[in-house]
Amino acid sequence: MLGLKLPTDPRWVNLAEKSLEDILTDHAYCEQKAAISCISLIQGHPKRHRLVRELSPIVTEEWGHFRQVLNELDSRNLELGLQRKDEYVNMLLQFQRKGGSREQRLVEKLLTNALIEARSCERFRLLSLHLEEDALKKFYHTFMVSEAGHYRLFLDLAMEYGGEEKVKLRWQEYLDYEKQIMEQLEPRGDRMH
Repeated sequence: MLGLKLPTDPRWVNLAEKSLEDILTDHAYCEQKAAISCISLIQGHPKRHRLVRELSPIVTEEWGHFRQVLNELDSRNLELGLQRKDEYVNMLLQFQRKGGSREQRLVEKLLTNALIEARSCERFRLLSLHLEEDALKKFYHTFMVSEAGHYRLFLDLAMEYGGEEKVKLRWQEYLDYEKQIMEQLEPRGDRMH
């Protein structure tokens, strides 16, 4: 369904389980950044009625996710650590085409967001299936479902604003590039991506 061309290394879940405080910290900041990204898209494109109306509730949802992860940290007497550099996202941002029309730049941002959500969904699925603790499996299942919807929305918006055929071609380029990123990055249990 997600179209990702390289699945996550199976060792990642075991590494994440051993670094629970770190993975929860990174997850919290990912949710925060997702909310900020939606706010930025709304601020940059206020006349895009559908974008504004559909991303507004996602801002609230992502911030709620941030709070849920904070509560999970608190329930385990774990601390929210410092935010870390996200190599995966930074590499994706380098792939965005710069210049072009305002609409083309919007499509690039939407595709980047779609891909981040797709990879997050895939990772949450793995956690929901393979963690030892049932409560954490359920915790991550709810995030998986949410991210799948966000991925689909970002992709749909990109197609609406950029044209379905052009966006499908560009999406394949993003998927190919993301595969290269995944081949380069070592699996780390302290990062969601």
